Amino acid sequence: MTVKELRHEVSPVWIYPKEDQITKDMIVNEFNIHPVTAQVLMSRGFNTKEAIHSFLYAKLPNLSPPHLFAGMEKATERIHLALLKEEKILVYGDNDVDGITGTTLLTDFLHSLGGLVFPYVPNRNSLRSSIIIDAMEFAAKRGCTLIITVDCGITAATEIEEVAKREIDVIVTDHHEPTDKLPHSVATLNPKLLNSTYPNRDLTGVGVAFKLAHAMINYLIAKGEIQANFIDLKSYLDLVAVGTIADMGALHGENRILVRYGLQQLRKTSRIGLQKLIEVCDIRLSEITTTDVASKVAPRINSLGRIDEPKKGIDLLLIKDEKEGATLAQELDMMNQERQKIERKDSEEIEEYLSHHPEIFKEKAIVLYSHTWHSGIIAIISARIAKQYNRPTIIITIENGIGKGSIRTIPEFPVLSTLKEQSHLLLNYGGHDYAAGLTIKEENIEEFKKAFIETANTRLGEQDITPKLYLDSFVSFKDLTFEFLESLNLLEPYGSDNPQAILYCQAKQVLAPRIVGKRHLKFYLEESDRFLEGIGFNMAHRKADITKKNLKLQIAFTPQVNLYLNKSSIQLQVRDFQIVNTPSYIEEPFSNVHVSKKRHSLKTDLAI
Repeated sequence: MTVKELRHEVSPVWIYPKEDQITKDMIVNEFNIHPVTAQVLMSRGFNTKEAIHSFLYAKLPNLSPPHLFAGMEKATERIHLALLKEEKILVYGDNDVDGITGTTLLTDFLHSLGGLVFPYVPNRNSLRSSIIIDAMEFAAKRGCTLIITVDCGITAATEIEEVAKREIDVIVTDHHEPTDKLPHSVATLNPKLLNSTYPNRDLTGVGVAFKLAHAMINYLIAKGEIQANFIDLKSYLDLVAVGTIADMGALHGENRILVRYGLQQLRKTSRIGLQKLIEVCDIRLSEITTTDVASKVAPRINSLGRIDEPKKGIDLLLIKDEKEGATLAQELDMMNQERQKIERKDSEEIEEYLSHHPEIFKEKAIVLYSHTWHSGIIAIISARIAKQYNRPTIIITIENGIGKGSIRTIPEFPVLSTLKEQSHLLLNYGGHDYAAGLTIKEENIEEFKKAFIETANTRLGEQDITPKLYLDSFVSFKDLTFEFLESLNLLEPYGSDNPQAILYCQAKQVLAPRIVGKRHLKFYLEESDRFLEGIGFNMAHRKADITKKNLKLQIAFTPQVNLYLNKSSIQLQVRDFQIVNTPSYIEEPFSNVHVSKKRHSLKTDLAI
């Protein structure tokens, strides 16, 4: 099977929701919501009044107190001392959006307290095995005696020990999985620490930074040094929302609260650079969504770290001048376009290689390496390939004998334990179970590749690498009203671990499917005497399968409101479809007469 055939012919297995009428009735009656919305909640594991109420209605006061971090007291005391002694503080962040927003947050916050603060993020394209050496050198040049890391540092115990020898204190704030050896720091704030006293493991790097700022406010108020209204913490939630969404933080619990209120803050943000960037993205600020942040805003900030100087991202978020903000936002947009060109070139090279080596897909993991791929875009490519072929994927680029790798995987194969098993072959590794990175000597890559693939082949079965489509609820077209979609909006904000609902039903085609935009497929469907249009993105290749009249389909879709020429209509984003194998529904091909009559009769419900 060729790569093209593999991508197009391996249909996902549909995972149907479990039914429980008693629980559904309880949810409907208790919360006065639509039965389909109740089923969606049940499908996602919410089956008690308390859990559902918390998910739907939790507010900022429901956030966990920051002092529940075991090292928070030491961290706040050390920062307080630095402020009193007018020490120079280096805030050192990772160079992705999570790190950049978190670094901006702490820099802005400490400045407001009168701190002498220097923000710094390293260039992503550096193949150094250590992230802290950059920080130590920068701190020494500026005379900094305190370093606060953001979204990094938890795996840099040896390097931080060297920093301490220079009489520079370090506070680590991070959310990545720790290794066996913890940093020798004044305090380590990480919700994933073993025996952590903080209840939420899912905070992102910017989330942990926000908790540190919150704790400092509480500390200074308790000491009587500031008034309760001295700093409005809500003003930082726009940064928390952008970083959390970009880093795919799970949108439940605290993250859901932070992003929900963060979006509200983002829609009225006073950050000039952020306003200009959103303007460049052609987004209406007052209506910005998590999808807008993930697909338009975050990639432009990330483009700096991938192919340019990530410090410009911090400059943009801190900038006060409108003209400078507009100029820098335009620069980010141009960098993103350049990043896209590089990404297309490297992606095409990788796809061509895969097409000439179909034997790769006999294995249950993909490991590829090259001297030519750009180190700044390998994370994007590894994520895409892992999703396309539903296999753990590592993309490694090599420079000066050192390989830098990006890893993305599937739910059935968390990678950190495997990396730990092969750590003798690696210079460094870290991250999360499902998105990680590594550095490795070039001479060790083949041995590591073989070991990684063998482990995947042993631990994964064919069912594990078969893509799956998780369905939330059955629905009838008659239930797809604007009122129902308002009910579904209770589930927002959408994002990681809280995607848009995928519903399903059987429907009959009433018009021939049509290819739009070369790659997409438009559907004309009828169910319960209701006609609706659907759009299947990147499904044009499946048109030949469904060209018969009155063909009955099982469709999985997400209902959406489509606004065209100031007219709203409901349409379906088709996620997948299956042909219902009933011969009586398969008749002659559509005729032009049938199409024209039906199109006229559907005018009120279709987005034309």
